[in-house]
Amino acid sequence: MATFVLVHGAWSGGWCYAKVAALLRARGHTVFTPTLTGQGERAHLLSASVNLTTHVADVANVFHYEGLGDVVLAGHSYGGMVVTGVADRIAARVSALVYLDAFLPENGQSLFDINIPANTQRFVASAGNCGGIAVPAPPASFFNVNAADAARVDMLATPFPLAAMAERLTLTGAHETVRKRVYVHGRVLPRESPFKPFYDRVRDDPGWTAHALACGHHVMLDMPETTADILHAAA
Repeated sequence: MATFVLVHGAWSGGWCYAKVAALLRARGHTVFTPTLTGQGERAHLLSASVNLTTHVADVANVFHYEGLGDVVLAGHSYGGMVVTGVADRIAARVSALVYLDAFLPENGQSLFDINIPANTQRFVASAGNCGGIAVPAPPASFFNVNAADAARVDMLATPFPLAAMAERLTLTGAHETVRKRVYVHGRVLPRESPFKPFYDRVRDDPGWTAHALACGHHVMLDMPETTADILHAAA
């Protein structure tokens, strides 16, 4: 059986993978769902110094302290920035990279660089409501979260460190040696999706497997069985 490390996106926590993790564990897989510093049950650690480097270290340390190798590493949304940075550092320990409607950065890019400019402007402006160090969570409706999960997403969402969105990622290119790469796009949003260009970029690339799902941005909540099947197939 395989080992999975599932990395959440902004304003979230490891809790968002509960359904998918349960489905994977029922198949006999080992699943880790770390929560990034300043998020979820670690929200009390939020500070101006928490950035993308912090979050890459959070996940790389799971590999180190749990002695992990041959891992399917998946990231949702902002988590795409994190898993790319982790895979670039420890590519030999990663057997597959899965981007769940996630940012797909290149060397020297930040999330702000590759997001829709209107989103970046909105997030920077709203950080003033959190002392200038964090971005308040948009409502679940912004991501078209399904009705059954929307209230829980709104209840558990936490402000996200601004520095993590602004920091540019330095890559050596080692992440591109990971043999399996998968992109999953949630194609039903009430607005322009910043993730469709990444899906369009890789969907015809023979080095990638691409899926477009009839759901909102939170694919692991909206279509957990399908998400689990895709992750299982990547193992």
